[in-house]
Amino acid sequence: MEMFLIRGGRTLSGTVRVGGSKNAALPILAASLAIPGAVVVHGVPQLRDVATMLELLNSMGVITEQLNGAVQVYASDEITTLAPYELVRQMRASVCVLGPLVARFGLAKVSLPGGCNIGHRPIDLHLKGLAALGADIQLTSGYVIARCRRLKGADIDLMGPSGPTVTGTCNVMSAATLAEGCTIIRNAAREPEVVDLARFLNSAGANIQGAGTETLEIHGVDSLHSVAHTVIPDRIEAGTLAVAAAITGGDITIQNAPVASITSFVELLSRMGLSVEALNDSLRIRTRSELRPVDFSAEPYPGIPTDLQAQLMALLALVPGESHVTDLVFPERFMHAAELVRLGADIRVHGNSAVIHGVEKLSGAPVMASDLRASAALVLAGLAAEGQTELRRIYHLDRGYQAFEKKLNSLGAVVERMQDPLSPTMSGPHFGTTARNAESPELDRVFDQR
Repeated sequence: MEMFLIRGGRTLSGTVRVGGSKNAALPILAASLAIPGAVVVHGVPQLRDVATMLELLNSMGVITEQLNGAVQVYASDEITTLAPYELVRQMRASVCVLGPLVARFGLAKVSLPGGCNIGHRPIDLHLKGLAALGADIQLTSGYVIARCRRLKGADIDLMGPSGPTVTGTCNVMSAATLAEGCTIIRNAAREPEVVDLARFLNSAGANIQGAGTETLEIHGVDSLHSVAHTVIPDRIEAGTLAVAAAITGGDITIQNAPVASITSFVELLSRMGLSVEALNDSLRIRTRSELRPVDFSAEPYPGIPTDLQAQLMALLALVPGESHVTDLVFPERFMHAAELVRLGADIRVHGNSAVIHGVEKLSGAPVMASDLRASAALVLAGLAAEGQTELRRIYHLDRGYQAFEKKLNSLGAVVERMQDPLSPTMSGPHFGTTARNAESPELDRVFDQR
């Protein structure tokens, strides 16, 4: 198992480029199951989660090929419609194969997704939506079995207790493209990744209107056709790099930044006192004065993304004064707080909120990642901390950030990837592998797909 050795105290500066969006690529790759022709997706990041999705598709008989940052997918009429537990358990986004499979083949058997606890992080809205379209849904031995002759359009509401469901919207929207008649999805997720999926499907012959709004209108078509598509830039990676500039007192220009999709986040940085310059597809972040504490809530789009909550908390740990952070999407998403405290932060968690009293400095220490975005937050804190920080379980980070340490080192950071001497020897979870946490599966929870 691999770890990071981070030597803090460096001021980051320079230019860095954002890669393609993980949270857009995954549902697009899943939706390719609905298309009988060849699909080419450009800009797919080389991540562990992408490798897991491709392995899942391969296990079903789908032919995939990777070349120069593009992935070609061909799902023939002869593939199996079984998505097995061994792979689906590793990544929640795997459940997005359910809608495309039942819509095209009339049958899908998909394991309940990894980390899913019915009643806590349920997929009941996915199943509700597919049932409304006419699918017969059964839960048997940890699998969802969905059957239909042909789906039929329906009026569906996807509002959940913490807002609209992103993966649920992707699943139901993909299925509805092949349903007979018109489907209306109310309280649809508005995230840019959902919009990108709609753009992909429309390019393949679907008729989806209203993407990016709360109401989708989908007129079903008989079939979809071959398509080439380029995924949008990763707004979460862009935000993480922006926080790296802020937490180190640096000056970073972020290229290929999806500025229009992180407006709330950019406004929050400005309120903190950072200099933020947006120009076309680039974002420059500079620290020119002492930062100010802020209060914010992580909310569904267009609010502050929950996937940037942990990174912002790491930054606020060094901002003088008292800040308050509330997560309205994942109320329990504060496992990183205890590890930040190990570095010297003053954070108190109360329910779905945290109170942060800024400290003068952080000090390097051994810390452990609990999930993808917590990993990023601890890397950022380590960059600002005095001395050396050892970050373990970085396979979480590899799920969502491609060559993250190389990008940071190009800006002046000192982050070394190395084998963890305290863990059993195993190869790191790079693109093309699906290593998972065998020590503590309960910590391998995935928060950034809901």
